[in-house]
Amino acid sequence: MRHNKKFNHLGRTADHRRALLANQAISLIMHKRITTTLAKAKELKKYVEPLITKAKEDSTNSRRVVFSYLQNKEAIKELFGPVAEKVGDRPGGYTRIIKLGFRQGDAAQICFIELVDFDPEMAKGETKKKATRRSRRSGAKAAETPAQEAPKAAEAAPVEEAAPAEEATPAEEAPKAE
Repeated sequence: MRHNKKFNHLGRTADHRRALLANQAISLIMHKRITTTLAKAKELKKYVEPLITKAKEDSTNSRRVVFSYLQNKEAIKELFGPVAEKVGDRPGGYTRIIKLGFRQGDAAQICFIELVDFDPEMAKGETKKKATRRSRRSGAKAAETPAQEAPKAAEAAPVEEAAPAEEATPAEEAPKAE
């Protein structure tokens, strides 16, 4: 029976799973956004968020604890430097998962996992709300009278007649097959 055994083994042994999550956490910290499968992203979120919480307190002990998980000096510098500064006032929820669709080869669900404070597109916040259309004609065209539209149609007519005459020139005809 597997009562109360909730975490995803990801089809790997314990050592392989630990190495996979450590490598993905290093990539996430260094690049701020990675693409992976949804199952791995959900497990990575559970793995990396406590490490980011530890990084908010810059002490020797917290650096050693995080280093025991990641084993990468550059990732530790990045985590305790710019990442910890950006998330210092955030109470949790440091990562975001955005679903992308399904992979063509094996139909696995693919997603982005990214650090929330490092996405400039999402930080813009305010977007223009589109105005709903009330009628089929805008106010400017409704104000025009049919008398104003008639001269415009007359101006366009000579241009249309000239175009077919130019197409019939013998120089532009395709060479004949012999």
